[in-house]
Amino acid sequence: MTVEVNVPDLPESVTDATVVVWRKQEGESVKRDEPLVDLETDKVVLEVPSPINGVVSKIHHAEGEVVNAGQLLAELKELNAKETKHDAANKINTLELIPDSADRVITASAKKMIIENQLDADDIVGSGKSGRVLKEDVISFIENKKSAINNISKIVKAKQPETDSLPGNELTGERIEKRVPMTRLRARVAERLLEAQQNAAILTTFNEVNMQPVMDLRNKYKDLFLKKHGVKLGFMSFFVKASIEALKRFPAVNASIDGNDIVYHGFFDLGVAIASPRGLVVPVLRNADQMSLADIERNISEYVDKAKTNQLAIEDMTGGTFSLTNGGVFGSMMSTPIINPPQSGILGMHKIQPRAVVEDGEIVARPMMYLALSYDHRIIDGAEAVQFLVAIKDVLEDPARMIMGV
Repeated sequence: MTVEVNVPDLPESVTDATVVVWRKQEGESVKRDEPLVDLETDKVVLEVPSPINGVVSKIHHAEGEVVNAGQLLAELKELNAKETKHDAANKINTLELIPDSADRVITASAKKMIIENQLDADDIVGSGKSGRVLKEDVISFIENKKSAINNISKIVKAKQPETDSLPGNELTGERIEKRVPMTRLRARVAERLLEAQQNAAILTTFNEVNMQPVMDLRNKYKDLFLKKHGVKLGFMSFFVKASIEALKRFPAVNASIDGNDIVYHGFFDLGVAIASPRGLVVPVLRNADQMSLADIERNISEYVDKAKTNQLAIEDMTGGTFSLTNGGVFGSMMSTPIINPPQSGILGMHKIQPRAVVEDGEIVARPMMYLALSYDHRIIDGAEAVQFLVAIKDVLEDPARMIMGV
């Protein structure tokens, strides 16, 4: 029986996807729910699983091709119970190709790893009773082999002269270039950045905040916080809470433009920019005003883990009424962040740096951070933007305001 595998339904905002990599090739067997192919959209990488236990009989779209929702990706030949048993028998017979000798025995799990990694069983020393070769022995052999290869590579690389210092390099004029296509995510980010600059009147206002009160509060309770909630207390949760307080006072910063209308959102879905291997992603904390500091830190931590493993779903990054981005983790002192359409504002956080400030007529050193608010001047006046940033500054320099709601 032949089973078709089609491109899954895509959200309205996503029109197509690119075939990134086929996990299985034609003629290879695949188990039910095992990843068959990865598709990259403008926002996420989708894993398309196999619907059956079967064999890939035909692939209809090669890696790099663009596909639409519902298009045929591949055809699978379903394996019946008899064929499955036959495959299992063949697997056993394959394991028997590695015979045990009179002076030692190789366990079944070890044989399986030897076959899968195309190793020579005679090269592996057994640590079990009477020289029995265990699975752990095979794993150790593979790791030692990889380590040896890496060491050789390092030695060879160390002995090779730098390209720029090679004699005659200036004469030959050889200069290496590498051309690679943009990922869908990178291309989409570029498109949206240009869209924001072309379609919005973006201005940026700056301020600075004394982080000492937040740092003192964090240092005092971070161990207890971790013990009780199972998540570390970072700075981002304070900024999220401070932003919500400011958004409540200045609803235009939480609004967006739709045609000739201004849409004021009665909820607070805050996007938090996260660096991933594929580029910048902005997952959304929905109803962030209803979250505790622990909820915020936990959700951000989960998003970071998902971003690292390309597990973010499209719904994780859809929507959002306001965004935050922290360039300080990379050492940025000051920047002008670009708003994420159709949002009207984004808060930029930067590196905490000890600086001289005047308090009560005296010069003292304080851990200071520059803040930047980029905003759409079409709906947000300059005075509102400045006061919004001052409100965030006030809350962070006196965290009790978050509790008192003042």
